[in-house]
Amino acid sequence: MPTDPSDVAQKNQIVFFDTTLRDGEQSPGCTMHHAEKLRFAHQLATLGVDIIEAGFPIASAGDFGSVHAIASEVHGPRIAALARAKRIDIESAARAVAPAQRNRIHTFLSSSDIQLEFQMNLSRAQALDLAGESVRLARSFVEDVEFSPMDATRTDPEFLKQMVLVAVQAGATTINIPDTVGFITPSEYAAIFRMLKALPGAENVIFSTHCHDDLGLATANTLAGIEGGARQVEVAVNGIGERAGNAALEEVAAALLVRKDVFPYTSNIVHTQLYPTSTLLAEIVNRPVSPNKAVVGKNAFAHESGIHQHGVLSNPLTYEIMTPASVGVTTNTIVLGKHSGRRALEHRLTELGQSPTRAELDILYTRFTELADRKKVIYDEDILNLLKEEPIPAKST
Repeated sequence: MPTDPSDVAQKNQIVFFDTTLRDGEQSPGCTMHHAEKLRFAHQLATLGVDIIEAGFPIASAGDFGSVHAIASEVHGPRIAALARAKRIDIESAARAVAPAQRNRIHTFLSSSDIQLEFQMNLSRAQALDLAGESVRLARSFVEDVEFSPMDATRTDPEFLKQMVLVAVQAGATTINIPDTVGFITPSEYAAIFRMLKALPGAENVIFSTHCHDDLGLATANTLAGIEGGARQVEVAVNGIGERAGNAALEEVAAALLVRKDVFPYTSNIVHTQLYPTSTLLAEIVNRPVSPNKAVVGKNAFAHESGIHQHGVLSNPLTYEIMTPASVGVTTNTIVLGKHSGRRALEHRLTELGQSPTRAELDILYTRFTELADRKKVIYDEDILNLLKEEPIPAKST
């Protein structure tokens, strides 16, 4: 059965639609082979995503095979396949997701004038007819159909309303509003959802976000979409995707977790699986996560400033708005460098089995700062070697 909008509303739930295996894989250098896609799909199920967009079956025999295998072997999430507003695409998608316990066809068609004219060579009237025909055809194969007016955020609002209304009347159960080129701003995006939710029949569908990060606003726009009434978010792990990427799943999930005062919603995401999922994807596509990446970057819970280190060692909440464990990171990291203070050095020495007196610590700290001015990374071996440089004054008796 399709996801019931009334059930989602009653639970105040956000549905997570993961497109790592489709839009994410389109990111240059992020192609995955069959076994890798299947392995990652199983991890997405462990993570608790509601819908896995497993691929674009018409694109190649390999992509069809991967979607079919995921539909056959991965249980829990609904399995979706992408299809252009073409019979051959929709039929291929239907065959690919047929084995799934719960499936979806996601069909799309350009809606902006610039894309209709220069990419599709369609008039507005032709586009409306094609949108309705495509949704009806998809509904003849599956009960759960998502429709996306591509480039919706650059579409004339009145025409966007017409296309969405056509799709809803044809049987679409989810309406996705893609910010295909990363153009929109948060307040504008929220307003689009408020506008569309006023349409006749809108109460019978779930509205979805799909944001790209061309202006660095993908996560902010996704959250704004939720504020505007969207209850499904289309996201990708580590934010991979076309050009600058998609809204990052882990960022949206963490924002909903930490800011429940602003976003009082539930989800099925297992937050302790965020970091393991990020790490697995980085391994599969051989693309390390940027150190300063929110939530899952190696610096997300690392502290080098002496002021910050002192606070975190006293109480992590002084500089951490969520615990590392809450997203699957084993611990925070105290990074020793030229910005570190005595408290951090003393903490590391204790971890290394050393118990310096206050006088000894003062001498070691002077040596440490001199070394840190010359060396970017300070290893445990460097710290232990500081003890050997010259005799430390004997402890007072």
